[in-house]
Amino acid sequence: MVRIVGGILTGLFLIAATLFVYGCGDPQTNEFPGYMEAHLVLVGSEQGGRVEILSVEEGDSVEKGMPIFTLESTEQEAEVAAARTRVTEAEARLADAKQHMQRPGEIEVLEAALAQAKAMLVQSNLTLDRTQRLFDKHWVSQAQLDDAQAQHDRNEAAVAEAEKRIAAANLPNRSDLIDAAAASVETSRHSLEQAEKALAKRKVFAPAAGTIEEVYFRPGEVVNAGQAVVALLPPGNLKVRFFVQEPVRAALHLDQTVRVTCDGCKGELTAKISFIAREAEFTPPVIFSREQREKLVFLVEARPMEATAKLTAGQPVTVSLAGEPQVVQR
Repeated sequence: MVRIVGGILTGLFLIAATLFVYGCGDPQTNEFPGYMEAHLVLVGSEQGGRVEILSVEEGDSVEKGMPIFTLESTEQEAEVAAARTRVTEAEARLADAKQHMQRPGEIEVLEAALAQAKAMLVQSNLTLDRTQRLFDKHWVSQAQLDDAQAQHDRNEAAVAEAEKRIAAANLPNRSDLIDAAAASVETSRHSLEQAEKALAKRKVFAPAAGTIEEVYFRPGEVVNAGQAVVALLPPGNLKVRFFVQEPVRAALHLDQTVRVTCDGCKGELTAKISFIAREAEFTPPVIFSREQREKLVFLVEARPMEATAKLTAGQPVTVSLAGEPQVVQR
């Protein structure tokens, strides 16, 4: 997710650039107005919920993998605990199957468990169909549909497991009973793995190193799945945008180094040109005489180098092309 900062400034600087061209009236000038623009990375969670812990504040520098925020996870923790209990029970049944033959009356218990599993499967089928219809109308999120599908799959696996256990109980062959118990263990462990993954998603970490530019939600507030909680600015997502006249544009080239100055900035600030617009931002009359061409304004973007990357998004700057040939004489 990417949010472009400085959209309003773009329009203002287009006007400023145009006035700059007309005010100076000199296509040989080597200084041009510009500003810093950033592509923010919007950090959110695949799941929705209430923000429990916010580990960063605006202006903080973070490294990749550092914690950003944590969602309230009581339900997910309970699901993990229940899944672990089912694994323990399945492992105990497997151990029992390896030690004892099927005891009288246990088949009735297995049949009751099968009936219960089938009832739960019917309910999950209805829930999945209803959630699918709501998702098709964009009334629920993808995460809710995934949860409904996962619940349906678990119930379907539970029915298959119960049927295998009954079939194994009715057979004199002891290996079938053991195989069914082993399948139950595998199913329970898979459910535990899925529950642990869902719990892990409640904690969100920085996808890249950078600076926290904005915090949208605080602890106690509820966010939807995929909704941004903070905006992160990696250093490589900052760029300088400025505008030049048509004669100057003809002499520019990619990877050309330019100097950057701003109010209060110290030291040598530089950037490399990474983009030169093919179309003019401002177009006067259709017939382009030499005088008309000098009135065109073209967008140029440059990637900050070293200390320039410490400037902030939206900050006005002046770009200098000193030391480079500026125009092509006609």
